[in-house]
Amino acid sequence: MNIIGISRGTRFSPNHVGNDAAIYNKVMEELLRMGHTVHSYTEDEFSSASLDKFAQTPLDGLPEVVVTMARDKHTLALLMDWEARGVRITNSPRGILNCVRRPMTELLLAHKVPHPRSWIMATDEPLPMEVTFPCWLKRGDSHVVVKQDVCYASTRDEAIRVVADMHERGIPSVVINEHLEGDLVKFYGVQDDPFFHWFYPSPDSHSKFGLEAINGQAQGLPFDPAQLKECADEAARVLDVPVYGGDAVVKADGSMQIIDFNDWPSFAPCRDEAARAIARRIGQK
Repeated sequence: MNIIGISRGTRFSPNHVGNDAAIYNKVMEELLRMGHTVHSYTEDEFSSASLDKFAQTPLDGLPEVVVTMARDKHTLALLMDWEARGVRITNSPRGILNCVRRPMTELLLAHKVPHPRSWIMATDEPLPMEVTFPCWLKRGDSHVVVKQDVCYASTRDEAIRVVADMHERGIPSVVINEHLEGDLVKFYGVQDDPFFHWFYPSPDSHSKFGLEAINGQAQGLPFDPAQLKECADEAARVLDVPVYGGDAVVKADGSMQIIDFNDWPSFAPCRDEAARAIARRIGQK
């Protein structure tokens, strides 16, 4: 296949520029090793290039396949047009947009994927009286860019201050999730592929902003990793992001709820195995 690869813009990799670049490069290497032709671009190079630069195949001057970690809205708009014209894209630009906090929350709840109780509000509205504390407040309009985009609030006054700050920063909506007690588990996977990696984050593990420490040290509560994989694959189907990562909380009774889901994360603890699985999925698709 003739494949175009698009790496993630650095502004969408807070504290993870090196890790995101590493998994992207590994996947491109795997695709080359499998015999595919790969043309690689940064987000900025892709969005500013003319169409004839991508004319590698006879599909109306478009490539056969695009492999993308992009998150810029202009880039995603271009890719949605290509997808509508028959180009196969992993992850789908629509899926990437689905992982923005508000649509992600709405889709997971609508499809009954296990997820915390949540509220969605405009930042110029009063905080709903039914919100419980502690809780998490997360910007609803985009992927997380800075630390202030995800905040933990233990009181109503704290939550009101967070919402006011988001409004001041021009963020139109906020998603509020109830805080779940239990073991925090991070996971990486590829939908409908045997590959799945999970672990308990520790103070020494890689983290964007260190918020995992709020759940404290994992107790090792028993749960079924196969059930977590099944739940994560269902979320991937609902959101249309076959290359995924996320966070879940395991409760004392062994039940699990997904609290975050990401399109194409860094896979830092399992990069080599993940790259092979991602390339395998792209070839199968």
